[in-house]
Amino acid sequence: MKIRAALLREMGIEGPYAQSRPVTIAEVQLDPPGPGEVLIRIKVAGLCHSDLSVINGDRPRALPIILGHESSAEVVETGEGVSDLSPGDHVVMVFVPSCGCCFPCMKGRPALCEPGAAANGKGTLLSGERRLRMGDEYINHATGVSCFAEYAVVSRRSCVKVEADISHREAALFGCAVLTGAGAVLNRAQMRAGDTAAVVGLGGVGLSALLAAAASGPRRLVAVDLSDEKLQLARELGATHLVNPRNISSDADLLEAAGGPVDYGFDMAGAVPAFETAYKLTARGGSTITSGLPNPAARFQLPLAQMVGEEREIRGSYLGSGAPAVDISRYIDLYKAGKLPVNRLMGRTFTLDEINEGFDHLASGSSLRDAIVM
Repeated sequence: MKIRAALLREMGIEGPYAQSRPVTIAEVQLDPPGPGEVLIRIKVAGLCHSDLSVINGDRPRALPIILGHESSAEVVETGEGVSDLSPGDHVVMVFVPSCGCCFPCMKGRPALCEPGAAANGKGTLLSGERRLRMGDEYINHATGVSCFAEYAVVSRRSCVKVEADISHREAALFGCAVLTGAGAVLNRAQMRAGDTAAVVGLGGVGLSALLAAAASGPRRLVAVDLSDEKLQLARELGATHLVNPRNISSDADLLEAAGGPVDYGFDMAGAVPAFETAYKLTARGGSTITSGLPNPAARFQLPLAQMVGEEREIRGSYLGSGAPAVDISRYIDLYKAGKLPVNRLMGRTFTLDEINEGFDHLASGSSLRDAIVM
């Protein structure tokens, strides 16, 4: 079938994207689903820095590629062997397909699925196939999802069925922003009531982490961002201390503004200065956890003696460090119970034709979780 989709052929084109137009809306051929695959109609697709980092060249990917990895969709057709989904079902996409059979998957760590990571690196579906093309030229899939399009073919292992009692606009948030941010807090850190935490970077992922930390019952919850507007929202969502690094001139000022060091410092911005801030805010015996994805060349010098003498931990968290099929459902339940108000994170909406303008808004640093609505 012919579909309209957001195609990237060249990375590193400078903004503003509304003028340079690095992403073009093209008509492409979408082949039918193969065994273990599903044809879906995209309803809402979130705009995330992970896609922006492909456009600006920070996270190189095989080109040409159809971008997009956070979405809510409706099942249209199932391929051979898919018996647990039916046309009309609502699904949320997951940006790492899990085979269920490799060693990490069997250990309960599907975010580290080896065939899933290999497929994502090659720009294919989990099967190793590509279902997108223009004539004889095959087009790469972004993390097996490619949801900046009217339709997509994905592996059954790339989607989680959800109930239809929340809107697609709400549901899309759970595929990346909530899954990643809340998971870093609830799964990786396993925050407990009375712990203290700082969240550095208040994008969709960072604000999701803040919500999860607030739901954990912290004694102190520090929000750090360059946007005063986002900091005020963070206060409404449960932050007790607000820090804008623009107003900080020393490490002592940072700790004073934060009310002291914290048990858990979360870097959600994907930049070395943000990680450094989270590390400085982490107390002796505490953990610094990063879910940001900077340029692969980014480096941070670790003070090894301090790590030993203060029993510090540094941890990465990917895909929320849990099992998406379980976590997405439980986070949605928390949302419906009013304990995880992720609807407060929803920003502007754009059409597919306005996607370059959407990435400009994302790059400005002023956006919440913007989305493409089909």
